[in-house]
Amino acid sequence: MHIHFLDPYRPRSSPIHRLDPRVKFVLTLAFILTTALTPVGAWPVYILLFSLALSVEILSELGVGYVLKRALLALPFVLAALPMVVTVKGTPIVAVPIGSWTPTVTLEGVERFASIAVKSWLSVQMAVVLATSTPFPDLLLAMRAVGIPRLMVAIVGLAWRYLFVMADEALRLTRARASRSGALEGRGGGRLFWRARVTGGMAGNLFLRSFERADRIYAAMLSRGYDGEVRTLGLPALRTADVLVALLFILLLAVTQGVAQLLW
Repeated sequence: MHIHFLDPYRPRSSPIHRLDPRVKFVLTLAFILTTALTPVGAWPVYILLFSLALSVEILSELGVGYVLKRALLALPFVLAALPMVVTVKGTPIVAVPIGSWTPTVTLEGVERFASIAVKSWLSVQMAVVLATSTPFPDLLLAMRAVGIPRLMVAIVGLAWRYLFVMADEALRLTRARASRSGALEGRGGGRLFWRARVTGGMAGNLFLRSFERADRIYAAMLSRGYDGEVRTLGLPALRTADVLVALLFILLLAVTQGVAQLLW
């Protein structure tokens, strides 16, 4: 297995990396929940939440630019909320006639769409910090420690591991295609119809290989006593410093949310 670029974890010696994974997982969920509950148009509160996220990114030593670029992956999904700019009623800004239909962009719709975009961007930033500062096995242990059902944790763990298996199989199929069609590869991969046919065949082959391998692996796991729970040595007891950090962070989030609910 040589697929390493899919793993987001970046080892560092920062305070965020040394924090207990259970604390990081809970605090990330708390930050995302606080961001989601923040009222629409509470821009000063969004700035406070961004300042908090920025502080965590600096402490993590991952690089603010690295985290911000990774957080941009939320933008394509935010476009699903774009119809709000014309479906939310309010103060009209501009009307764009399209045939017999004249959609009107409203101030309230734009504000709601912008709020959703900012909330998503802030939430993804914290999720990126969690994923890049915590090894995946520790994340699974943290999920079980906070009471997430073992079936859900098992699904997440197996899906993550099989992602690497499928990527490795895809690379092997790509090398096999290149070795069997060298002349066509040298001329740009052949005609469009040929490339589409080969790609479809590779996709079907990849599905069959993945299905067969999954069946063999599951049978091997059952023969070794697998019952849905991955048994490890577990995590050590929480340190006093971890508890204090968790309490301070949650207090900051509670104060921020209280201000948002009172003023907006």
